[in-house]
Amino acid sequence: MFKAILIEKDNAGYRAGLTEMDDARLPDGDVTVRVAYSSLNYKDGLAITGKGPVVRSFPMVPGIDLVGTVEASSHAAYQAGDTVVLNGWGVGEVHWGGLAQRARLKGDWLVPLPAAFTPRQAMAIGTAGYTAMLCVLALERHGVTPDKGEILVTGAAGGVGSVAVALLARLGYTVVASTGRAAEADYLKSLGAAEIIDRNLLSVPGKPLARERWAGAVDTVGSHTLANVCAAMKYRGVVAACGLAQGADLPATVMPFILRGVTLAGVDSVYCPRPDRLEAWQRLARDLDPAVLESLTTEIGLDEAVAVATELMAGQVRGRVVVDVNR
Repeated sequence: MFKAILIEKDNAGYRAGLTEMDDARLPDGDVTVRVAYSSLNYKDGLAITGKGPVVRSFPMVPGIDLVGTVEASSHAAYQAGDTVVLNGWGVGEVHWGGLAQRARLKGDWLVPLPAAFTPRQAMAIGTAGYTAMLCVLALERHGVTPDKGEILVTGAAGGVGSVAVALLARLGYTVVASTGRAAEADYLKSLGAAEIIDRNLLSVPGKPLARERWAGAVDTVGSHTLANVCAAMKYRGVVAACGLAQGADLPATVMPFILRGVTLAGVDSVYCPRPDRLEAWQRLARDLDPAVLESLTTEIGLDEAVAVATELMAGQVRGRVVVDVNR
């Protein structure tokens, strides 16, 4: 038997709660993992609260992240006792996920826990931190270096945004953090932000082109915010877009792209190829300060996950939330 958060949808409605289940209910897979930690991401909040069409089949165990120890494996790359990490691959959406004490998965989805991190640190990073690193890599690959100018991070107090601010600042970039939570200014400055701006400056309809300011940007918000970010990019600036907290629409024009050569680089963490995942984790081991990671992390027990997911969707959670599934 194991404990898990289970999402159900039937004639009684949509609901999520902590339950106890038999191992026989685990889905198909060639690796069974005893989970140590999971985390709460924006997508998990959407799934647990039902505020977004994230879950594709029911019942579903949410949790797009997990770290744990292999208990049984028929996959050639893993054996009992290995410590492994999973991020994405539709887990928590179409395949039971990490907010449980056990998981059965495809071995091809897993990567070994990097030696630089403890299991708890791996989940403090989680999909949010790994996505932030993918965004930084996208900026670098398009030639955005610290000497080019300011880098904007939107949704900066969230999970992806917090890690992105910390990574970029440590790499020598001048980071401007956009947030709707003025009370988090000191927190964001502690992560390395040089300036804080109000998200309302970006979240309303703007002009097709604005004054050039940003050499690069990490956008977690989408909609009018992303459109305004693109409009204010410097010549050949680069925007790494990875989220839709404001909306999935993009009410923009082609003007920034054809007049300033702006690049809009999409960043997907769910089905990202294994080599890119390994590179991202290697760079996180090199470029993310463990002390800063700890400062932006909160830990909860599995029985708190549903309530905290509701708080996350209400914008009341900052940084990263690690879930100890065994307490």
